[in-house]
Amino acid sequence: MADSKILHKVNVVTTSYVSDAVRDLDDSARKAGVVILNEVGVDPGVDHLYAIKKIDEVHAKGGKVKEFYSYCGGLPAPEHSKNPLGFKFSWSPRGALLSQFNSAHFLSGGKKVEISNKDLMGVAKPYFVMDGYDFVAYPNRNSLPFQEFYAIPEADTVIRGSLRYEGNPAFMRALIDLGWLDTQAKDWLKAGLTWAEVLQKAISAKDTSESALVSRVKELCHFPSESESERIINGLRWIGLFSSEQATVRGGNLLDTLCAQLEKELSYKPGERDLVMLQHKFVVEWQDGKKETLTSTLELYGEPNGHSGMAKSVGITCGIATQLLLDGHKALNTPGVLAPYRKEICDPIRELLEQEGIKMIEALA
Repeated sequence: MADSKILHKVNVVTTSYVSDAVRDLDDSARKAGVVILNEVGVDPGVDHLYAIKKIDEVHAKGGKVKEFYSYCGGLPAPEHSKNPLGFKFSWSPRGALLSQFNSAHFLSGGKKVEISNKDLMGVAKPYFVMDGYDFVAYPNRNSLPFQEFYAIPEADTVIRGSLRYEGNPAFMRALIDLGWLDTQAKDWLKAGLTWAEVLQKAISAKDTSESALVSRVKELCHFPSESESERIINGLRWIGLFSSEQATVRGGNLLDTLCAQLEKELSYKPGERDLVMLQHKFVVEWQDGKKETLTSTLELYGEPNGHSGMAKSVGITCGIATQLLLDGHKALNTPGVLAPYRKEICDPIRELLEQEGIKMIEALA
């Protein structure tokens, strides 16, 4: 799409990360006088606005950001999270599930670390953000470039990742182990199969009886305890994967077929609300050698029967950035591929966003 916009000299604004393909368009966009503004949603987007703000403030006072952590979750409000995944879909189920099947690269203690996509859910750990929540966190995507993007060469730890409720990563790991995130087409996956038949073929169980399916699930998933085994198997049953109901086969692959079922079971119902939780932690070393941990936190709930927190945090941020571009704001009208990694771009977006009631609260931990 961006190629055609350059050809027709039309500016582009997107909430997506700058991909390699888009980055390669920088030179042609500059020559055409076209702006391709990326990463102006919530994560990425709002996270950049407040990371750049705090890092600039620390540097201005002579401090160093030695460790940087940023975790975000688009989640159901706690009162609406009582399901096996502890999750509901405010955006594409396919995209949401695959986001938990990315590899991760990050900097920890001065060393570059890589976690494979199959192992990612296994590294999720309890993570405290504030009282009243029971989160786990895991790294996601590639955090390494952000040492440069955020101008913190002094940092020996840079980790950006995701928040989920306790229990979600273990359940996702079971789905991965059972092959449900496989996007490859299966010749055998045809309309008319029951969920039990689909599961039996997917995991090569002896037959479609629940006892045979459960036995094979246990073989493949290697649960750490009987209680965890019971919890996750009950969850698979709740989703309907052991049932004799006819499966909604979609796309000829297991992932899209699972998404069809999750859309029915895990969509928001009228009156339910979501939660966007985003927190940065900065471990700062001051000139006198003293260390402090600073935080910036966004806790944004959606409105029952109104706009979701995700819609507000992504849509308003993108809308503000688009309006600034249309209004001719100098920093946002620089031709080429842009993202909000500089004060000149971040400040005007952040100031208008705060007027809309979306603000990260800064504190000393």
